[in-house]
Amino acid sequence: MPIRISNLRLPVAAPEADLPQHLARRLGVSVGDLAQWRILKKSLDARSSMDLQFVYTTLIELTEDCTRRSRVPFGQTGDIQLFEPPEFDDALSGNDPLSERPIIVGSGPAGLLAAYYLAIKGYRPLIIERGEAVKDRVSAVREFDRGGEFDRENNYLFGEGGAGCFSDGKLTCRLEGPDVDWVLKSFVDCGGRPSLVYENRPHLGSNKLPMICRNYRRKIEALGGEYRFGCRFEGIEIRDGRVVGIHTSSGHMSCSQLILGIGHSARDTYQMLYDLGVPMIQKAFQLGLRIEQPQSQINHHKYGRPEYETILGAADYTLQARGTKDVFTFCMCAGGIIMPSISEPEMFCSNGMSNSRHDTPFANSGIMVTLEPNEFGNSHPLAGMHLQQHFESVAFRLGRANYLSPIQTARDFLKGKATHTDAKLDCSYQRGVQPAQLDLVLPAVVTDAIRKSLPIMDKKLRGDFLKNAILVGPEMRGSSPVRIDRDLQTRQCPNIAGLYPVGEGAGYAGGIVSAAVDGLRSARIIVRQFKALMT
Repeated sequence: MPIRISNLRLPVAAPEADLPQHLARRLGVSVGDLAQWRILKKSLDARSSMDLQFVYTTLIELTEDCTRRSRVPFGQTGDIQLFEPPEFDDALSGNDPLSERPIIVGSGPAGLLAAYYLAIKGYRPLIIERGEAVKDRVSAVREFDRGGEFDRENNYLFGEGGAGCFSDGKLTCRLEGPDVDWVLKSFVDCGGRPSLVYENRPHLGSNKLPMICRNYRRKIEALGGEYRFGCRFEGIEIRDGRVVGIHTSSGHMSCSQLILGIGHSARDTYQMLYDLGVPMIQKAFQLGLRIEQPQSQINHHKYGRPEYETILGAADYTLQARGTKDVFTFCMCAGGIIMPSISEPEMFCSNGMSNSRHDTPFANSGIMVTLEPNEFGNSHPLAGMHLQQHFESVAFRLGRANYLSPIQTARDFLKGKATHTDAKLDCSYQRGVQPAQLDLVLPAVVTDAIRKSLPIMDKKLRGDFLKNAILVGPEMRGSSPVRIDRDLQTRQCPNIAGLYPVGEGAGYAGGIVSAAVDGLRSARIIVRQFKALMT
């Protein structure tokens, strides 16, 4: 029977290779008595900056001989327990015939993992993607960063990998369990480092994501799946309450099982689905600004010893300020850059990302507020989306109608004072910045909440948060303002059999892993009902 050992604390400088010795000592056995072991979780305890520690939870199996003679106090302490990990629910194929391959709209995390699971199980999925393959997509975003034209179909948000491909690659998730483990292991199988499966805050890095997306595609295609790039989803054919096909820019395609992984920025698709009568409702969403400061300031706050930076790299932070409206940091990018998050022409929105090495001199994070549906201004299901579009249009004009980022010093923002247009502001946004009043790019209730909360956050970091800090914005894509309705059990839209809305775009996830798990679970429903397709 496996044994779980929790709360094993070691100095951050202690080599991970020495874990067997520490585990054996905790159990009172020899290293040779450990038949096998693996790390379940690894997190950083940074409460004392002078004594940073890694905290491990591990799973161990003892040799048969040791098990017979062991006196380990199983169940007598919270730190040493018999433990059987829950197994992944790998669905058995159903009996209903499936005449056409399932179609997945969108190749972001939700669509990608749904397609991957279906391919493994023999369903030869067809993935349609409005943007291009990741190689061409990387070229397009680099050209835009250098000042090129905006491509509305192939950009930071649309293309192979979806918004997740350039979203920093954070794999943190509030969910736990075998579905999450399966998703993380699939990332490792497609090129991620093995430690992703147990790190407390796993991070792929924006430089690694394109390769990982490509590797998923190659595996899916090798299993009989197919991708069609440059293929925009334009409509659903519904007959007698069932999906029978879709309309695309490449023509009509027949299908009875349709997974919608459209992402939270496909606004033309939201409008099309609304016009078709697909049920959707308003949903609270997060918006705000992005703050950037020197990474050295964050390192200074977190690391009490200089060697910690060498061991741990760029430091991060998580902050919250409670008030009439809570304000919190989001998607903190240590050693990262500010990037555009744009899906429509003549609009501007910011985001952040970092490569796997976290090696820029900048730290940045979203400063976010949750806006409730009753604050959108009207009851239309797409009112939150319309609010986003309004403020992103304002931001575009403030950026000289050239996708420059509106920028303001944190000090000037707090005073409600315009930053001088001739000010030299150090910012990682590559296309360029334009000083502006950031009050104009957010609803007043959000601006007021952020203005009250920034000094509180600065106090928590002992002055290392706002010093030398700039703000850019808006950041509007923290989550979807729309939820596409679906049945809790069947995961299909009410009265539209075969339509599975999944992921962030459907309003059921809030990050790469949660979106991937959501797509996986809908794919499993299809597998349970239908026979696999013959190759």
